[in-house]
Amino acid sequence: MLHSKGPLLSVDLGTRTASEAEIDGVLESFVGGRGVGTKLAHDRIPFDADPLGPENRLVFATGPLQTSQMSFTGRTSVTGLSPLTNGLLSSNAGGFVSRHLADTGYSAIELAGASDDLVAVHVRDDGVEVEPVPDLAGATVPEVDTAMAERHDIGMDQLVVVGPAGENRVRFAALMTSETRAFGRGGLGAVLGAKNVKCVSFAGNSRPEIEIDAVQAEVHRDAATSDSIMKEQGTTSVTDLANELGALPTKYFERLQFDGAEGINGDAVARKKYKKGTCSQCAFACKLPTRDEDSGLETEGPEYETVMAFGSNPMIDDVVSVMKSNKLCDDLGMDTISCGDVVSAYLAAEGEFGNSDLVHELIEKIAHREGVGDLLAEGVHRAHEELGVEDWSVKGMEFSAHDGRKLNGQGLGFATSNRGADHMYSTFYAYEYPLVDGDFAFPPEGLEGKPAKLVEQENKRALEDCGVLCRFSRSIMTDERFERLFDADFDSLLAVGGRVVELERRFNNERGFDRSDDRLPYDLPGFEAALDAYYDVRGWNQDGTVPDATGSTAD
Repeated sequence: MLHSKGPLLSVDLGTRTASEAEIDGVLESFVGGRGVGTKLAHDRIPFDADPLGPENRLVFATGPLQTSQMSFTGRTSVTGLSPLTNGLLSSNAGGFVSRHLADTGYSAIELAGASDDLVAVHVRDDGVEVEPVPDLAGATVPEVDTAMAERHDIGMDQLVVVGPAGENRVRFAALMTSETRAFGRGGLGAVLGAKNVKCVSFAGNSRPEIEIDAVQAEVHRDAATSDSIMKEQGTTSVTDLANELGALPTKYFERLQFDGAEGINGDAVARKKYKKGTCSQCAFACKLPTRDEDSGLETEGPEYETVMAFGSNPMIDDVVSVMKSNKLCDDLGMDTISCGDVVSAYLAAEGEFGNSDLVHELIEKIAHREGVGDLLAEGVHRAHEELGVEDWSVKGMEFSAHDGRKLNGQGLGFATSNRGADHMYSTFYAYEYPLVDGDFAFPPEGLEGKPAKLVEQENKRALEDCGVLCRFSRSIMTDERFERLFDADFDSLLAVGGRVVELERRFNNERGFDRSDDRLPYDLPGFEAALDAYYDVRGWNQDGTVPDATGSTAD
């Protein structure tokens, strides 16, 4: 089976020392990316670790496909203990940093401990440098990128950066790369900030040689010739479909349709797009560099999730306002989904829906933990009681935009996801809009027949994250192409994904997670029976634990 090559590099930030270890067995079993990061984190982070303490670790990992020239492979994975969900979590981002990480020659790079002073960590194939950067305290992401370019000729595509939100331990702070690409969900930016690391850079000339099947050329060709609407509108192309179906969260989840959707939909975003954008080696080019000529505002996006979080959910129908919110989150280093949802919760509490100026003010306050921003920086789950609003989260993670009250299989997927209410964990929504061929689609309402498909989807998404392969390859990456790329039959590949999902669940079980955490803030007919069926397909206990995990109960 195809897998990454290269040792693990461990950097102890407290002692400022580095060491290498061979992890061939881990690579052979878990391929790379999320799989390798999950296995290393599971074995090396104490089960009772504080997510913001020095005992937590961050594992940066590439997959074998980052040594190729294939489209959809410009991604990097990071794994650690989430300060938002309190569980093990992997996040990945596009952009260009993946090839630079591969150039170091390491399959995974682990940051352990914490520095006493604010530092930049420079990882090269000939050594590690820990550079004090006290002058960058409070710097935005673009300011850090500029400083590293001026001081060391390090480009933004080589960097992973935290903004003020990460330094201030905002629980949904993001890691940023290429200035606008985010390791968004789960707050791993706060973990790096708590370690007193402002940025990490990667460089070298030691990319491992990995033989990859010639099918990569077919995938690259199909990416280049695809006429997908995503090339013009990105994920905002689904906005009108979601709104018409009644799956677009609106007015802090009170409604499922937004009368002002026309002002923030795919057409509205496409009118602001001024050039093409892509990730490393990718011919699909689905990114959205946008500009508002009147104000001079430039950003990348917004994508559909941000359109929900800063558009329909706070009841704002102005795409320029959403663009500004998007840019503020990128510059300050925050997940747009969680930030937009918690801002919408505050607007609900104060009766201020539609107030764009207040939204932008709150984004700044959250990043710096100023005034009410200190409360909102804790996220919806921790803030909702004081705000007097409903807790729209799962496992502490705020909901993304494909609403499970209409797309019931996605609702079940939000509940079972080890990282909470994240649509990318299973992408089940694609089968319910549907965005797939009708022969494979499911009706949006009801849960019959969906648990087994959900398990398959979670496993396939985990496999992609081991690769590390973009979600948007789904129309091009057939099962047969997976088999050729990874040199294994598809069932064996899905089993790798299943081991990753189970390892995440086992770690979280050790931290006290069980069936009571696989819940939703709304009722779905047949939900409990579907959850039973999901556990049966997984071979887990009916209390939501993995057999033999400490504290689990046998059936």
